[in-house]
Amino acid sequence: MKKHNTILQAVLIIIFIILCLCIIFPFWLLLSASFSNEGVITTQGYQIWPQPFDFSAYEYVFKNPDQILRAYGVTFVFSISAMFLSVLLMSMIAYPLARNNLKGKSVINFYLYFTMLFSGGLVPTYLLVSRTLHLNDTIWVYIVLGLINPWYVFMIRTFFKGIPGEIVESATIDGASEYTIFLRMILPLSKPVLATIALFVFLGKWNDWNTALIYITKPELYSLQYLLQKIMEDINILKENMQLLPGNMSVADIPAETVRMAMAIIVAGPALVVFPFFQKYFVKGLTVGSVKG
Repeated sequence: MKKHNTILQAVLIIIFIILCLCIIFPFWLLLSASFSNEGVITTQGYQIWPQPFDFSAYEYVFKNPDQILRAYGVTFVFSISAMFLSVLLMSMIAYPLARNNLKGKSVINFYLYFTMLFSGGLVPTYLLVSRTLHLNDTIWVYIVLGLINPWYVFMIRTFFKGIPGEIVESATIDGASEYTIFLRMILPLSKPVLATIALFVFLGKWNDWNTALIYITKPELYSLQYLLQKIMEDINILKENMQLLPGNMSVADIPAETVRMAMAIIVAGPALVVFPFFQKYFVKGLTVGSVKG
């Protein structure tokens, strides 16, 4: 029996090693392609190890380092700010909805659910943001838009319902206010779901380029994703218009494919750094917050 368990464990370990390699291999191939020569990629395809090492893709992306660093700073500031504000506001909405004594709870739930099915559309949203709120060409347009996500509110509400009601009752008997119960008891007990939602919000904001496309015209407020998108568009324009190239440069010399891979590495870096801090809460928050009805 013991020998059977040992064999089973060995098989499971081998399976998980293979799965890990299947996950790591595409990222390694992406990293290798970003350090490869454009001509080698064109003629020989992707290689596990770049031969030779070529930094031209990163040199092209960072030819104006101030612009890239500024975009990094802007994206980091609005991603972190939106993450904290969004989690706080959505948890404040979810907390009363998780209480049984809230009057009109069904109406509020229907209102939140209705916004998941229908939206005002792009044109009304643009008019509201630019003409009424005057948020265009400000960093606030990144932060304010999408602060409340009804699906995340329902996830947090479901998690709050799973917290024993006796905790709230005992705190109320001891004279604690609703704000004290919420801030000092409910939120600390809800770290798994809050960390999960925070990760989702952060990744959503970090990968946002559509907001800059619609509302931002100032280069100093470009998000990282939008700036890299513009760099890729410039490369495509150069490839389509050979007369714009310098005299000693051909279309094959433009690092189009390797630049695309380098940009993917540049964008994915911070997300890979942030994820380990949320990992231990991620699975628990995702399952507990979404299974119960």
